[in-house]
Amino acid sequence: EVLLVESGGGLVQPGESLRLSCAASGFTFGSSPMFWVRTNPGKGLEWVSTITPDGGSTSYHPSVKGRFTISRDNVRNTLYLQMTSLKPEDTAMYYCVRRFAGPNTRLSSEGTQVIVSS
Repeated sequence: EVLLVESGGGLVQPGESLRLSCAASGFTFGSSPMFWVRTNPGKGLEWVSTITPDGGSTSYHPSVKGRFTISRDNVRNTLYLQMTSLKPEDTAMYYCVRRFAGPNTRLSSEGTQVIVSS
């Protein structure tokens, strides 16, 4: 059974940082590209970042590029998202997924809530 468990969210002030983690099991993590996506009622589902299986290549939504860093540990089967200079518009529920299908992306985990507010 594929299991993805996100953690690390919280309430922070603008300009602060958070590090999200996603513990993966039930599939060959080291062979799978991984994605972070986020949802909020105003914007729906939004792709945030992608990382290749070996971690050698990453990509980011323009709104987070330069502020967020995706990484992975294929020994610990864990995906990360380091978020810095957080803005109120980053407020969302964040999910890690192994298949991204745009608006039809299936969210099978609980996600972790990030709230950026003063």
